[in-house]
Amino acid sequence: MRVRQIDTNNRQEVQKFVNFPFALYRNCPHWVPPLRQEMAAILNRRTHPFYAHSEADFFLAEADGAVVGRIAALENRRYNAYKQSQTAFFGYFEAIHEQEVAEALFTAVCEWAHRRGLTDIIGPRGVIGIDGSVLVEGFDQRPALTVPYNFPYYDALISQAGFSKLTDLLSGYLPANHRLPERMHMIAEKMKQRRGFWVKQFANKSEIRRWIPRVLAVHQAAFSQTRSFYPPTEQEVQRVIDSMLMIVDPRLVKLVMKGDEIAGFILAYHDISAGLQRANGRLWPIGWFHIWRERQRTPWLNVNGLGILPQYQGLGANAILYTELEKTMQTAAFQHIDVVQVDEANFSSRSDMETIGVQWYKRHRHYYRAL
Repeated sequence: MRVRQIDTNNRQEVQKFVNFPFALYRNCPHWVPPLRQEMAAILNRRTHPFYAHSEADFFLAEADGAVVGRIAALENRRYNAYKQSQTAFFGYFEAIHEQEVAEALFTAVCEWAHRRGLTDIIGPRGVIGIDGSVLVEGFDQRPALTVPYNFPYYDALISQAGFSKLTDLLSGYLPANHRLPERMHMIAEKMKQRRGFWVKQFANKSEIRRWIPRVLAVHQAAFSQTRSFYPPTEQEVQRVIDSMLMIVDPRLVKLVMKGDEIAGFILAYHDISAGLQRANGRLWPIGWFHIWRERQRTPWLNVNGLGILPQYQGLGANAILYTELEKTMQTAAFQHIDVVQVDEANFSSRSDMETIGVQWYKRHRHYYRAL
């Protein structure tokens, strides 16, 4: 068995890296494949905005002519400048159930980081910064949109390679017929009247397009203190906007406003994961149809962003946020709500979610290792 760095200018090498998980999870009913073209774009140094400020290399583990594992090593210089750190990331880790394979892959990352004078490693992370985590609880569930799924043995492979837990991200379940206490509705109405909060809704994608830059700026402000945050470039923001516009339903985006200022937000999506499974990573010739059809009929709603800016917390705006989420659940034909990846260290968000009835049922992990 050997580990080697691939040539990202070689299409066959890139395809080996992209295609390995499709073979690994071939018989797994819960894994949701990414779009192959999007994964290949991550390795494209000429066009992806990450490489304008940072660098990454990609490694394959091979035995007897077959790929048995993969990993990426990343140095995000904008992250390190913002955090005043010397951190490397590992990402896109996939491997068979062999500790030797995992050890070899992580050794390649450690050596890569050491050569660059970096002092520790965090992961999984990706070129988008928040891209990546390892599932450690909830293996009997299909993941929400854009959230990873992996085999149960991954935690042991990573831990035995010298990594320890950095933080966990919790995902929770809420049945769509769940009803909030009447008292919360009363508080929401009082706050609208007394403090001038109101709810901004959207009629179409054109209106969403005009507002998305402001929404993303507020989203960044709300999560700027999290471990994974760093200031993205304009090109990175535009890539996120383009991705959002592909899947967004204007009815599922709502803003809590204070005058002309955004105080909070709900970003929710149709869960099209089952359609992505049927598409098997390809939009053409009929993958797009599977995804479109799933968007029309999915009973699952993914809540991927839910928050109040710090300066408006404690003023009752959170009650408005949660009652608006309930209205969304009532007016659309959803049966299940997946509240996606709340950092366990965010005690305020965890408490609020538990207050409105969210039951935690999936747990993803980030890891740390000092060099």
